[in-house]
Amino acid sequence: MLNPPPEEAVLERLVAWGRARPDVGAMVLTSSRARGDETVDLLSDYDLILAVTDAQRLAQDDAWQLDYGRPMVRWGDEGARYGWPTFFRGVVYEDGVKIDYSLWPLALVDEVSAREALPDVLDVGYRVLLDKDGRTSGWPPPTYRAHVPPRPTEGEYRALVEELWWSATYMAKSLWRGELVFAKFCLEYDMKLVALRRLLEWRLEIDHDWSVRPGVWGRGLERRLPPDTWSALASTYVGADLEANWAALLRTTALGRQVASEVAAALGYTYPQDVDDEVSAYVNSIRRWQRDARPRAGREGSKAALPDLGLDDDAQTE
Repeated sequence: MLNPPPEEAVLERLVAWGRARPDVGAMVLTSSRARGDETVDLLSDYDLILAVTDAQRLAQDDAWQLDYGRPMVRWGDEGARYGWPTFFRGVVYEDGVKIDYSLWPLALVDEVSAREALPDVLDVGYRVLLDKDGRTSGWPPPTYRAHVPPRPTEGEYRALVEELWWSATYMAKSLWRGELVFAKFCLEYDMKLVALRRLLEWRLEIDHDWSVRPGVWGRGLERRLPPDTWSALASTYVGADLEANWAALLRTTALGRQVASEVAAALGYTYPQDVDDEVSAYVNSIRRWQRDARPRAGREGSKAALPDLGLDDDAQTE
């Protein structure tokens, strides 16, 4: 049975390991467990920066990851910060503990001290667990402003609203063709995760004076959105039935229209009603086409009409 150990025991074990290794100069906990806020739970990651003498060597030889325990699954990546190479090594151990190791060269710790502001990975919250040479002593405290969305310009606002409606055209075409996989990509990713999510986040920021740090890809929206807005968003998640997905498309555009209009009113911008009207008419036309309305290569047209969703012709523009 899965039974992750308490946080104190995990951190004590990691610090003891770091103390015993001469190549580990500092160990810094970041993100939610460093803040200790309401988002922490039993399954929260341990986001751990390891400042080491040779990050490249540890990235190439993963034997050190077994010192904590037996890995269940692992994943790695690499990047750079301030020109210094960094390496990500994520491990889920058999006891259920997930540790996201970020390998930094020791010189990068000094580089952070020389900068006027913390990088986002630290400004989101950090806690120094181990510092053998005092290299982190010059770091300023976090402001916790990292990842708070800035107020969009009117151009950015309009571009995002148009992106929502642009994706709606692809969703409608895919449903008409019976291409459910691509239709789901358009709805779940393009329309909701990319466009609608950001509109919802802007709407939250307006109510909180641009101080809320949204979770990654909509994490936490269930807790933060007003109940009626969350209920409307939840209703857009459906299964494989084509008729249900047509209804989900219309619910998504209706919610997008509502939220985008509220954002526009609060920021003094103009909602692109012309785009809304034309794309809504386009989507509704496709929904009402018969399968044989347009010849397609290699396929005989079907006499079956698209499903009637029981929605009025003007449902998109009400």
